[in-house]
Formats: sequence, C-alpha cells, structure tokens
Amino acid sequence: MFKYLFVLLFPLLLSANLTYESNYNKELKLLSSFDIEPSFLYDPIMNRLKQQTLKKDKHFFRAMEEAYLFIPAIKSTLAKYDIPQEFLYLAMAESNFRTKAYSSKRATGLWQFMPRTAKLYNLKIDEYVDERRDLIKSTEAAAKYLSALHKRFGKWYLAAIAYNCGGGRLNRAIKKAGSDELSVLVDEEKKYIPKESRYYIRKIVALALIGSDERYLLNSEYEYLLNRANAYSIATVKLSSGESLQRLSQLLNIPLKDLKKLNRHLKYDFVPPYAKEYDVYIPYIKLAEFKQKYYKAPIEKIYKVHIVTRGDNLSYIGKKYGVSYKVIKDFNHLKSNRLRLKQKLIIPISKKSKKHKISSRNYYMVKRGDTLESIARAHRISVRNIKTQNHLKGSLIHVGDRLKLYE
Repeated sequence: MFKYLFVLLFPLLLSANLTYESNYNKELKLLSSFDIEPSFLYDPIMNRLKQQTLKKDKHFFRAMEEAYLFIPAIKSTLAKYDIPQEFLYLAMAESNFRTKAYSSKRATGLWQFMPRTAKLYNLKIDEYVDERRDLIKSTEAAAKYLSALHKRFGKWYLAAIAYNCGGGRLNRAIKKAGSDELSVLVDEEKKYIPKESRYYIRKIVALALIGSDERYLLNSEYEYLLNRANAYSIATVKLSSGESLQRLSQLLNIPLKDLKKLNRHLKYDFVPPYAKEYDVYIPYIKLAEFKQKYYKAPIEKIYKVHIVTRGDNLSYIGKKYGVSYKVIKDFNHLKSNRLRLKQKLIIPISKKSKKHKISSRNYYMVKRGDTLESIARAHRISVRNIKTQNHLKGSLIHVGDRLKLYE
C-alpha cells in the first residue's frame, strides 16, 4: 500500500521540489542583480516587510495595475543605461508608481526627485511643466543618477541606498563602519545609516521578490499581469506650441483623464506655448491612428479669442477667464503688458467650453483682498514656502497673479 501511494505521490513531490528549486534560483539571481549576498534572503526585517506587503497584496497589485501601461517603457529606459531591471521596484518604493506623488520635502514624480537634483539632470521645472513627473525623462534622469552612484560606490545596493540618503551620508557611514557590506550597514544596533535607508533597501528587495514570484502570481487572481505588463506600452509624439490635450483626446478617441495620466508633467491641459514642439505620451496602440488622423490646427481655431476693448488690461482679462495674465502674455508672445484696441488675444480655453476656467493643479489665482498670510493660512503652507516657490522678494502680490503652492 505504501509503495502504491509513493508511486502516485512521487511525481507531485518531484514537481514541487523542482518548482521550489526554480523559484529559489530566481531569488538568488535577483539578489545578485543588486550585488547582494544570498544570505540576505533570510534577513528577518526584509522578510517581515515582504509578509506585510503580501497581506496587503491588493495595494501591491493595484499599483502594478495602474502602471501596466508604462512599466515596459521604464524597463526599456533602465536597460538603455545598463541598470538592472529590478530597479523598477525602487520607483515603486519611492512613489508606488504614482507620477503625481508629492512629499513634504518637495520631492515629486515616479522617482521622487528634489528640485535641485532634477535641475542637475536637466529636468525642466517652470510655469508649464514639471519634468520630474515625465515618465520617460524622469526615468532617464534616475538611470543617469543611479549609474553615477554605481560608478562611485561599485555595488548596486549601495547605489540604491545612496539614492535614498545621499552619497555623502553613505560615504561617511562606510568609513565609520569600516565596511561597505550590506549586513554591516543595515545593522539595527550600530545604525550606520538612517533607519529610513535601512528599511528602504529591504523594501526594494521585498517588492522585487514578490513581483518576480511567478508561482505566487499564477496562484492569485492577478495572473493576467504576467503577460499584460509586456503587452502594453506608450509612444512619444511631438506636439506643437500650445496644442490642446483635449483636442488630441478627441482626435484619437482617448479619454482625457487617461491622456492626462500619461502626461502629468504638463501643468495645464496644453503643450507649453514657448516650445516649437514638445513630447507628449499616448498608448502605443494609438500611434498608427495618430499618424493617420493628427493634423496641426491654427491656434485660434482651438481656443477662445478675446478682442480687446477700451479699459481692458491683462490682469482684468485674466481674471475674467480665470487664466493667469502671465499665461495669456506667453500664449500671445507679448513682450510688454500694453494692449491695443481690437487686438486679438488667444485665451487657452476650449472654444466650446462654457466655463471661464483653466485646468491646472497645485496653483492659486490671487483674488481681491488676498495677502500672502491669508493664502498661507487657507492652504496650510508657510509664507516662506510660497515666497521661495514663486521667487518673491517681498510680500506684494496682485489680483490675477498665479502662485505656485505645492510644486
């Protein structure tokens, strides 16, 4: 009887063992991509973080679901700079794949760049764009930054830690510890690197282990993600100065909210007026349709046109339409604030729109009676922060001014 049962069960036991071996080898390969020793698989804190994530697996897979369209593009950009594919999970640890993620330290985007580091890697931040939220450009910048950190420290896990706490802080920790070994640097008693960084590298590894566990995915309701992440991607198209996202969405039959999601780097629903052409992202499956249907339309056919009458000024016109006078000035390439009677001004609002309001995020239009103090109180932000973000030397503001609040 025992022999009979053994004959029946042996194939199942063998299959389970082979599956275990296969999964274990994948885990070792994953650790190797970070230059981490195999023993780290048994790190108790890392495994605790892994189990906590698995208990909330809906959060993990919801993030993967939200990012399915651009994950292939991120992987492709990382590969271009010889960054291990597993660094995809550094972005997940930073922002949960949310391009509009924003921290109290003023870091934003997929890779949570601070303004200073962003500018160092040529990411533009101005009135119209914040390229820290650009899916491709921010990933290129992150790849260059990680490459520089890897060149400096020689190991990928050190590059990841330095990304979190800074190269100088990590360098001091290595000198103090007398070692750059991961097990030494993350020692919970010695505390050579900050607690946030000790958990940061563990979290990246834990997320990567879950994301690469095909067996777990096959046995869950999220099996479809295995193929879906490779089946979808985005395409880059060039749009001319001031082009409307709403018009593009109508031409290609893409919901405007989906188009905005791929283009969080645009602060308004249009391409910057100063750019002859600018990168905008669409689903790759819409690229052929774009080439077939897209045509450049005269700007006055897209937006409202205001004809200047007696008493008009840019501030008044801006207030009337809910648009910053600076935007009107830029859109019409005006070198001064002077207007002439019957002059035609392009107002970047859809001609069909009944609302006199421009779509933007994280900004405030100054109204009559406003002061920096009242605006700061209303939005729970310091006056100093508002001044810094808007390059204000004094406290003087004008009706119609558009102030950055959370950029």
